[in-house]
Amino acid sequence: MSEPENKIGTYRFVAEPFHVDFNGRLTMGVLGNHLLNCAGFHATDRGFGIATLNEDNYTWVLSRLAVELDEMPYQYEEFSIQTWVENVYRLFTDRNFAIINKDGKKIGYARSIWAMINLSTRKPADLLTLHGGGIVDYVCQEPCPIEKPSRIKVDADVPPAGTLEARYSDIDINGHVNSIRYIEHILDLFPIEIYQTKRIRRFEMAYVAESYYGDKLAVAMQQAGPDEYHVEVKKNDDEVVCRSKVIFV
Repeated sequence: MSEPENKIGTYRFVAEPFHVDFNGRLTMGVLGNHLLNCAGFHATDRGFGIATLNEDNYTWVLSRLAVELDEMPYQYEEFSIQTWVENVYRLFTDRNFAIINKDGKKIGYARSIWAMINLSTRKPADLLTLHGGGIVDYVCQEPCPIEKPSRIKVDADVPPAGTLEARYSDIDINGHVNSIRYIEHILDLFPIEIYQTKRIRRFEMAYVAESYYGDKLAVAMQQAGPDEYHVEVKKNDDEVVCRSKVIFV
């Protein structure tokens, strides 16, 4: 039996010329933004979007993201993204995505984990009290065939592969470094020759802490396999901000 239509949101896009890389394919950063936007559209349409939460001094924050792709949309191609809620727990919720090409073929999936936090305390809030627990009405059993986000580890003695300072273009409306900016900074670590011969098969992000304008960010990268890399971003020399896993094929 198919799920009720109101549980799954479908949103359409075009791979604009300014959203693709030198290969003519949509970039992971832009795809990440589309995924986050779809999550926002879906939540807003069902009464638990950020604007509604802000009225009560709450917001959504992304904790984990895993994207697995067979291909990326090409320049000017139309594509769509479906999103749905897989599980709701007291302190976090699982949200999944499917990326669908112009021919209706599913070319990728994504899994994400979100928490709702109090804007004043930055502490997690109880999701099951949100609108009387109404969010659970949208839990959907649509399959998502990729693995859940995994544990990412970088050895403590791995030196930084790059450093940067959080600047104006990194900062989002919440006053901290935008989650997608980390993705872009991490992918800039790799030489262009990799992107000339390979593509990203799987990309993961685990967000640990927030960073702010002026923070000094050090990015350490460790090769974990022939085409697998683990990345750790620390701020001000000691506090881990996020970790990432990149697998090429």
